[in-house]
Amino acid sequence: MTPTFAETPWAEALAERVLAGDAMTREEAARILAAADADVPGLLRATLRVRRAHRGTRVKLCMLRNARSGLCPEDCHYCSQSAVAESDIPRYRLDSIEQLVAGARRAVACGARRYCMVTSGRGPSANDIDRFAAAGRAIKAEFPDLELCVSLGLMEEAQGRALHAAGIGWVNHNLNTSERFYDAICSTHTYADRLRTLENVRRAGLSTCCGGIIGMGETDDDVIDLAFALRGLRVDSLPVNFLIPIAGTPLAARRELTPMRCLKALCLFRLTNPEAEIRVAGGRELNLGWFQPLALLVADSIFVEGYLTTPGQVATEAHAMVEAMGFEVEGG
Repeated sequence: MTPTFAETPWAEALAERVLAGDAMTREEAARILAAADADVPGLLRATLRVRRAHRGTRVKLCMLRNARSGLCPEDCHYCSQSAVAESDIPRYRLDSIEQLVAGARRAVACGARRYCMVTSGRGPSANDIDRFAAAGRAIKAEFPDLELCVSLGLMEEAQGRALHAAGIGWVNHNLNTSERFYDAICSTHTYADRLRTLENVRRAGLSTCCGGIIGMGETDDDVIDLAFALRGLRVDSLPVNFLIPIAGTPLAARRELTPMRCLKALCLFRLTNPEAEIRVAGGRELNLGWFQPLALLVADSIFVEGYLTTPGQVATEAHAMVEAMGFEVEGG
């Protein structure tokens, strides 16, 4: 059963404005992130109204496949697969078409509605595009209703068109943080490079899956800048990640998140992007802990069965959590 919380008047007033189609101001966004922890239940109650109005009571399950692991020349400080990481992870070249199709079968067996194939690296080669296009056609022939997403790094419009023609519908390419803070977490490509990729895939007819990572040392202003940038881009799907401080990465010692901070950030992204599919992504299990079911009051999508090089909630537990909160698994 969905929990019932007492009202928080300022949060209810904000939800009313958002439901009326008004855009949140920076001052209102700052109030969410600075809210007292005691106000979080009321903030969740208000945000749930917006979630239900735009996304109903369903929760979409998504599954990732790490189709190429490690071997990346980029220096993204949060990533265990980057050139500057010394993490103990598997390292292998691009999966075969058969392996990619097998991953789709596993996703469907776990109740996932979206299957995202991810590669390490700066961007896809021509051979990469050909392989994902072939895999996309094979998967769609077997599972025509399964949503297919790829995350391949920096992309050109022509590459996106080839993938779209093969039945792939989404490209994940996160902004990760604000433009101001971006250089602190990556120097081998720019924030502008990421924006250009999003423009390219949208021109190619693909839907955008774009979000960020909270907990990398950014300020409240950086989080607000990210939320507003995603609002300006009108992204279709918005994954909110919470830093997993992985041993061997430059951010391994950074641990600044609390469950309440995570829930406030989720509310901010929902209220600034009320129509988007909001996904609680990497780090929800670690950073939300016992509070992670409350994320469903805001988000309408979650990942199951892990995050590339780190484990996550198994699908059966995710199904039980969704049902216990009074929601329904999409397609279940």
